[in-house]
Amino acid sequence: MKLFVDTWGWIAVHDRSERLHTPAARHLEDRMRVRHRVVTSDYVLDELFTNLFGRRPLEQAWLFVEGLLAGADSRFLTIEKVTETRFRRALELRRRFRDKPAISFTDLTSMAIMQELHISDVLTADTHFSQAGLGFRLYPEA
Repeated sequence: MKLFVDTWGWIAVHDRSERLHTPAARHLEDRMRVRHRVVTSDYVLDELFTNLFGRRPLEQAWLFVEGLLAGADSRFLTIEKVTETRFRRALELRRRFRDKPAISFTDLTSMAIMQELHISDVLTADTHFSQAGLGFRLYPEA
């Protein structure tokens, strides 16, 4: 079973002051313990790194980034690229969800990747994933 980690998921795992830090970190650890595939995207990491370096001391942000990238090197984490095909699929989703303008384009690229890879579980508190009506399950459960 695969788990997609959204920007919020990474922030919650990193930031102990985040309201759902403990359940988010525990859920990710549980998935990794049973060797479930953990997936994220280069667009999610772009958002994450921008956020981390903007609100944390440089060394603290670097430690988290290095740990995350070490996870990709050790194969517990797969970083999917937003290819041209995925970008165009996200544009199609943007058109489809014209009544939901608050869904970010990064979220739409994540949804396109999740659909392509048949991933339904996402570590996020971002309700846009459930509002899309594409069958995504949000963790940690509220």
